[in-house]
Amino acid sequence: MATKINIIEIEDPQLEFGGVGEFFDPKEGLKQGGPFDLRFGNARRASINIGFIGHEESIQKALNWLTRCKDEIVTKMPNTVQYPSYPGFKQVFRTDINFNTKWNYVISDESFKNAFSKKNDIDIFKSVLGLFEAGIETLNNLDSFRPDTVICCLQDEVVDKCWSVQNTKINKKDREKVKNMSTQLSLFDDNQFEPIEEQQEDILHRDFRRALKAIAMKYSLPIQIGRDTLFLDLNNNQDAAIRAWNSSVALYYKSGGMPWRLRPDAIETCYVGLSFHHLYTTHEKHLVRSCIAQAFSSDGEGFAIRGANVQWDDNQGKDVHLTEKQAILVGEKIIDEYKRRTGSTPLRVVLHKTTYFNDEEKAGLHYALNNIPVVELVNLALTDFRLVRFGDYPPKRGTLCIVNDQAAYLFTSGFMPSIKTYPGPHIPVPIQIKAEDGADITRIASDVIALSRMNWNTASITGGHPVTLSFSRMVGGIMAEYGDKEPPSSFRYYL
Repeated sequence: MATKINIIEIEDPQLEFGGVGEFFDPKEGLKQGGPFDLRFGNARRASINIGFIGHEESIQKALNWLTRCKDEIVTKMPNTVQYPSYPGFKQVFRTDINFNTKWNYVISDESFKNAFSKKNDIDIFKSVLGLFEAGIETLNNLDSFRPDTVICCLQDEVVDKCWSVQNTKINKKDREKVKNMSTQLSLFDDNQFEPIEEQQEDILHRDFRRALKAIAMKYSLPIQIGRDTLFLDLNNNQDAAIRAWNSSVALYYKSGGMPWRLRPDAIETCYVGLSFHHLYTTHEKHLVRSCIAQAFSSDGEGFAIRGANVQWDDNQGKDVHLTEKQAILVGEKIIDEYKRRTGSTPLRVVLHKTTYFNDEEKAGLHYALNNIPVVELVNLALTDFRLVRFGDYPPKRGTLCIVNDQAAYLFTSGFMPSIKTYPGPHIPVPIQIKAEDGADITRIASDVIALSRMNWNTASITGGHPVTLSFSRMVGGIMAEYGDKEPPSSFRYYL
């Protein structure tokens, strides 16, 4: 019997910015049209205020870097289409970036010396974390007006001594259970992108970056973490223009701006990614699997919420599922938060998950979303499928391959004609799309490609995983650090 293969090319979506016209490249759109929130008129910020926490020398490096970003930074990359020069912050975002010494919190040499002198890595980690928390609290409590975003400046010694330490919250029994789990938990580890799901080290170790973000969330103050690899031109870091583009987009978003958005669909849609991470509950004294939902409205507004906790079954492995009741609660919570943020109820809800939806999850989610006209449950799964084409380059990004009218495989990375190259280091690996009967696979694939362009942590022209899932590991880790209390939902705190 012959194998039937149907190849469909899904085009990358055009993005909307502040001016007239739509653009494929975020950098070109920002240069020509400015950020999308220009359309908000007087409701947008006329300037953004940036604070700094860290050692005096590190703060000075950060100040020098952001001062440099006020002006043009010429690219040194040969492919200027993919890596153009950076025009300067005001030229890109049509707004000023302000610094003031009252927004600087300097941690003294003596304070760092005392923290680094603690008897073990865990005590050093906690002490240094406390120094930065004191700075966040101080800037948050300013009598006049506080900064919009704070850059936490980490010198090399902080990175070397504090970046990762053993998680002492986990008891010996649970630690052994984690060690006995598969060494590879990620369903998307293809050596192409960072794993998007929780890894063993995320459970067994505390990550300074995530712990610091969890602390900042308690004060409702977005932070950006900066190191010498961002502030300085080194032999082993990215070109200065690339760093300026990526860091400034993230800084603008965290400070309340909206860099760009997708062209609105005719149907108002809420896109949701469901995943699980381990959470150490203080009242139950053991690890549980906690469901998280990362949701995004059609206009790009993003939020993350915590769903139900699932008792950890030794035989469960990666195959984690909600009960029907838990699925109902998650679905209702998503709609409530969406309505609170946008003022309306979506007409379409698309839920992504890296493992299959079982019968209880399907029943619960459909029950909770029974007033939504269109509900789609989509499984985005790891696959061994590969596709080779004639020529020098791999399949194009957006290639959808449907085999025997059943199995659908989508390449979220690959050759990009607009930049005349494949920007990845490895053979592109597709994801398999599985959906309920009757679903429009081409439309689902178009959604996935579009959502991969909604990463406001970078100005890159390329896209990887959809934003509904790409930050699962980071969001889960920050929520685990935050504890079993209800965390703030705005996505600005998690990037």
